[in-house]
Formats: sequence, structure tokens, C-alpha cells
Amino acid sequence: MGNLWLVGMMGCGKSTVGREVAGRIGREFRDVDAVVEAMAGCSVSRIFAESGEAAFRRWEKRAVAALEDLGGVVATGGGVVLDPDNVEVMRRSGVVVWLDAPAEVLIERLADADDRPLLVGPDREATIRRLWETRRPWYLSAAHHTVDAGRPVSEVVEEVVALWEGT
Repeated sequence: MGNLWLVGMMGCGKSTVGREVAGRIGREFRDVDAVVEAMAGCSVSRIFAESGEAAFRRWEKRAVAALEDLGGVVATGGGVVLDPDNVEVMRRSGVVVWLDAPAEVLIERLADADDRPLLVGPDREATIRRLWETRRPWYLSAAHHTVDAGRPVSEVVEEVVALWEGT
């Protein structure tokens, strides 16, 4: 059946939902950021700090390609859909589910996050809103399905599992 790719903004719950879904459907779970860190030999934050976002996106693209044949559940980075090659790999190798959470929910969930390189700066809320507005069309065009991720994790997991089992 290929992969179940989870896409969406940071804070939408891709990793949390992905781990639970993988356990429920008996598949391996991988987080693209963790694969990037293993490949690069350093943290995502360090890649951003030392080499910039463009370098991170190159690593991310390699990680997506490396996971194409996993046959598991993959939590992607928030910006993975900005690269058409990534979208092609994800759509070709499985089902892409967009975990769509409202900006207000993301702002609340990310209020204390100190491990998000794109949120470094004076106005975290404005940054989240800008990214949310900019990326929504990309998520929509990449995804086979959209799930409301502004709900409790258990409800999101149930819906994602039901989508997977219906494919």
C-alpha cells in the first residue's frame, strides 16, 4: 500500500499522530526531520543556523527520497510541500494526508516551542500566521485527504486510521 505521508504546519501533530497511527496499523514510523539529522550528522536547528533554510531543504529532499519505499507512516517537515519533487514522490509512493489545524491552535501549541528555527524572531504569532496563509494552498494541492487537526489527538488518529483502511 505504500506510505502514509502526514503533511501540515509545525504544531499540527504530525509526529504525535504519526506514531500512534503507525502503532495502530502495524507499520514503521519515521520523522523526516530525524532522518535529516541522521543523514547530516547534526540537528535541524544547527543546519538552519550554520547553513540556512535552503541547505535544510536539500537535506529534506534527500530524506523524502530515501523514505519513498518505506511502506510506513512518515511525518514530514512543515515546508516539505514547497518542493514539487517532494510532492511527486509522496503522491506516487502512497497517500498524503494534510493535518489542517487553524492558526490560532498552532499559535497556542507552539507558544513555548524553542526548537523551531523558523520561529526565531520577535513576532512568533505573525510568523505562524504568515506561514499558515502561504502554505495552505500547497498542502491542499499535495494532499489526497484533509483531516481537521485542531481536535484532540485521539480523534485525529481515528480519522487518519479510517482513511488509511479505506484506501
